[in-house]
Amino acid sequence: MKAIDTNILARFFIDDADDVQASQQRPIAIRILSQAVYVPITVILEFEWVMRGFYKLTRNEIIAIYQVLLNFSHIDIEDRAILLTALAYYQQGLDFADSLHAARSQTFEAFVTFDVKFVKKSQKIKALRVELAQ
Repeated sequence: MKAIDTNILARFFIDDADDVQASQQRPIAIRILSQAVYVPITVILEFEWVMRGFYKLTRNEIIAIYQVLLNFSHIDIEDRAILLTALAYYQQGLDFADSLHAARSQTFEAFVTFDVKFVKKSQKIKALRVELAQ
C-alpha cells in the first residue's frame, strides 16, 4: 500500500479545467485512488487548507468531499474516527485545524490555548473542553 500526498486528493476531487497540468494529472490521481492507499492525517489537514484557501470551497463543500473520501472502503485514513469527530466539530462552526486539535485531545482534561475565538466557539459544543490559558 502506498501513502498519498495532498495534491493527489486535490486532483481527484477538484476538476481544475483551467490548469493544464492539473487536467493532465487528474486521470493519474483517479487511477491512484482506485487502488488501496493510505492518507495521513497531516494530508487531511493540508487538504482542507487547499480546498478553503486556494479553491475557495465552502465549509459544506469541504464536508461533502470528506464524506465521500470516508466512504471509500479501500482507502485507509489515519485516525478515521478522529476525522469523523473533527468533521462534526467543523460542521458546528470550529475551524478545521481547531476541530482536529479538539478531537485528538478528547481524552485529556482540557485543551489549553491563547486563541480566544477558539474558546468562544468551542463553548457551543458540549463535548469540548477548551480553556483559555491563564
